Amino acid sequence: MDKSKHLLLIFTRNPELGKCKTRLAAKVGDQTALDIYKFLLSHTVNITSELDVTKWVFYSNEIWEKDIWANGTYQKKLQNGTDLGQRMLNAFQEGFESDYEKIVIIGSDMYDLSQVDLESAFSQLNQHDYVVGPAEDGGYYLLGMTALNKELFQDKQWGTETVLEDTLAHFEQEKVSMLPVKNDVDHYEDIKDIKAFQPFLKHMKE
Repeated sequence: MDKSKHLLLIFTRNPELGKCKTRLAAKVGDQTALDIYKFLLSHTVNITSELDVTKWVFYSNEIWEKDIWANGTYQKKLQNGTDLGQRMLNAFQEGFESDYEKIVIIGSDMYDLSQVDLESAFSQLNQHDYVVGPAEDGGYYLLGMTALNKELFQDKQWGTETVLEDTLAHFEQEKVSMLPVKNDVDHYEDIKDIKAFQPFLKHMKE
């Protein structure tokens, strides 16, 4: 298994006040939402920095040279496209054009995700054409493939509960590996009962 042909794409937002985790911020406030997002970014670094694959980080707005993503470990790029589907498609396309053979994409707000999960996702691509990590909200937290399939990124209602279902509808003869369902962090309800987030929520009195 040639790990040099493995590529992890990480989509991230620049952590700026009022510009990230807006649905969460509506409940906990902008500063707390930013603090939580920075916590999630740091978790994503922890689970990816030792992963033995090439890693590209795609920023939403601008590339920050000095931040949590170490320049030697991560190659920094800018998301490009009008919607999430177009931006993911462009990232996958660049990866396959650069001769990577197994490419996996994740976001940067998955507290449930571990390095072992990511290693498992890449190993699934040895026997499968695709690997999908379904999210509890009807989307997906991870998508991996061994060849570019543009249809997966077109005509989807991004951010809605139909994304996973509409994506899986494209698979007929292909071998698809489904990972365990996990919870991504978009709303207060996603984190209110998780111990790691309690320090951020002390001010919340329901």
